[in-house]
Amino acid sequence: MTGPAPTAAAARGGPASDAVDLRHHGDAEVRGADLTDLAVNVRAGTPPAWLKARIAGSLDGLAAYPDGRAARRAVAVRHGLPAEQVLLTAGAAEAFVLLARAVRARRPVVVHPQFTEPEAALRDAGYAVGRVLLAERDGFRLDPAAVPDDADLVVVGNPTNPTSVLHPAGALAALARPGRTLVVDEAFMDAVPGERESLAGRVGGLPGLVVLRSLTKTWGLAGLRIGYVLAGEETVAELARAQPLWPVSTPALAAAEACCAPAALAEAAAAAEEIAADRAHLLARLAEFPSVAVAGPAAGPFVLVRLPGAAAVRAALRARGFAVRRGDTFPGLGPDWLRLAVRDRATTDRFAAALADVLGGP
Repeated sequence: MTGPAPTAAAARGGPASDAVDLRHHGDAEVRGADLTDLAVNVRAGTPPAWLKARIAGSLDGLAAYPDGRAARRAVAVRHGLPAEQVLLTAGAAEAFVLLARAVRARRPVVVHPQFTEPEAALRDAGYAVGRVLLAERDGFRLDPAAVPDDADLVVVGNPTNPTSVLHPAGALAALARPGRTLVVDEAFMDAVPGERESLAGRVGGLPGLVVLRSLTKTWGLAGLRIGYVLAGEETVAELARAQPLWPVSTPALAAAEACCAPAALAEAAAAAEEIAADRAHLLARLAEFPSVAVAGPAAGPFVLVRLPGAAAVRAALRARGFAVRRGDTFPGLGPDWLRLAVRDRATTDRFAAALADVLGGP
């Protein structure tokens, strides 16, 4: 079974319903439990020792108010942009709140299935949010023509959480136009080898383009909250006015600067290649189960799978020590979907054994 079919209005970007819990996230699957975590898309074994040391070294400066200038310059250099086109945020999630507060839109549209915080933030700001629901039969790929012409704020993930689909940069660039704010959530782009299909380098060249990045996934900094916005100078200034004073802590600023250094970028690139190899192993093990269908092709550090009775399977896996992410809280999916984080091969093999036990063997 697939997820519920969208209404015609929803498929065209019409008003969304409140049928799903937009504020459910993977951390809820593991909170307070001793489980092997396949529910949260943070790279295992992080942060590395050198990054911990850099963060710890910043603690001597906690008596002073945070100064983000060095970190902002480091991010700008990393992407070849002026510092005025960079805004540091308390994780990418804060950026969605800032956009909802600062960008004036008549018809905001979110492309789903994807991370649900953009829609939640827009709703909290009083917007009626339209949805463009991508279909499993199309591989959850985006056709730019599916986005309404009059949508003046469009949000899309790349690679998309939870589908792991990497949309072509050209397809996303086709959505940019004067009078429209195009928000591309690239929170997982640094886990893609070569960061292919990224639009970060086209900020300032495409009208209305806003690119969001997170440092929490690859570097294991979800508890520190650090991300950034890349956008035109005017947009960055508007978002900054919506921020409180000193929104990013001194340790988070130290982490941002460190993670943009050449050695860190090389380490992240190597990690992306390792993730791709580990993902291939996970896909090979999942292929052993005829009842498991994988969305894709997957490009992120997670995969989306469909199988009958996914809720019961999820509970049975939990009893065997594995936490996986339910899929039915993502608009456009239903109760037969689960998201699995990519882990090392030994962990994947243990998971495959547990899944075989639950499903009665390959």
